[in-house]
Amino acid sequence: MSKIKVQEMTEIIKKQIKSFEQDVKLENIGKVLSVGDGIAIVYGLQQAMMGELLEFPHDVKGLVFNLEEHHVGVILLGESDKIKEGDLVKTTKRIFEVPVGEELLGRVVNPLGEPLDAGGPINAKHFLPVERRAQGVMQRGSINASMETGIKVIDALVPIGRGQRELIIGDRQTGKTTLAVDTILNQKGKNTICIYVAIGQKESSVSTLVQLFEQHQAMEYTIVVTAGASREGTLLYLAPFAGVTMGEYFMEKGKDVLIVYDDLSKHAVAYRELSLLLRRPPGREAYPGDVFYLHSRLLELSDRLNDK
Repeated sequence: MSKIKVQEMTEIIKKQIKSFEQDVKLENIGKVLSVGDGIAIVYGLQQAMMGELLEFPHDVKGLVFNLEEHHVGVILLGESDKIKEGDLVKTTKRIFEVPVGEELLGRVVNPLGEPLDAGGPINAKHFLPVERRAQGVMQRGSINASMETGIKVIDALVPIGRGQRELIIGDRQTGKTTLAVDTILNQKGKNTICIYVAIGQKESSVSTLVQLFEQHQAMEYTIVVTAGASREGTLLYLAPFAGVTMGEYFMEKGKDVLIVYDDLSKHAVAYRELSLLLRRPPGREAYPGDVFYLHSRLLELSDRLNDK
């Protein structure tokens, strides 16, 4: 009888050893040294990656923006006033992503992909990282199709190709936004997705613009990404990158996308603000040296893919 019990116990112990799973989870945890103006300096995150998403208390997320020898500079996404000195911060091993897909069409969202209209939550099935490499030369095709703006002078004299970048330049109140809005309205029925990125615009102006799109049934094929003038510089910095990521999803599906950044001078100002807060060396007019790389890498994401 005792022999049987010993054998049974041995079998049970062997089964338990086989089915044993090590429930040990290693986390890289740091502490907030200082916080202010949407920026946190965190000590102790030796394994943090550039562009990695960090978890702060009160469900506040952060984005690794500066890698120093002993600390990292983090831009906070959300209510930075809830974070205080000494709070614990965790790494997530995930690069910052935004929701993409057809679910965003007809919606007004912030740069994190959160809805700002009264249309309820967005149940996006796909997410893409914001910092992606542009397509290589071999993946690109020749620009051989035009994108009609609906303004005869432009379409006749300086036609804009699909896959091309075009700068609208001019003084204040000369109709730069009107030109871009008219072009979006003209894409109705042309199987083109439009993305309007409002950077540092007044909320009232964006609201008026959305009403105009709705009057002309343009919201059916349009996504409006807005980071208002009252928002933190972190969201203004992320807005065009979030917009172009949403556009890349449709581009890779074989669709044409028109994206309007309104405007990139306010984007550069937001980037200057973040860079100065993180004590990056300033250059001319206090802009950081890589402000040109900031916009060139953003605009390089717009291209025309070849048929393959």
